[in-house]
Amino acid sequence: MAKIMHVQTVLVVDEIEALKKKTGESSTKDALAKAVHHYLECEYTQVEDMWAKKLEKVVSRKKEEF
Repeated sequence: MAKIMHVQTVLVVDEIEALKKKTGESSTKDALAKAVHHYLECEYTQVEDMWAKKLEKVVSRKKEEF
């Protein structure tokens, strides 16, 4: 039997809506579960600087807003 853990995180509403659309799921829980499963299975997610690149994108987007 699999061990289950409840987790929480803070995400931007636009990203959640985009994730739901991309995964085809209507609930946040199902969209996140599908995304996590894909991330763990996908061979292309093993990029070392993935989070650094994501952070740079968010920072540049915030700079454009101001």
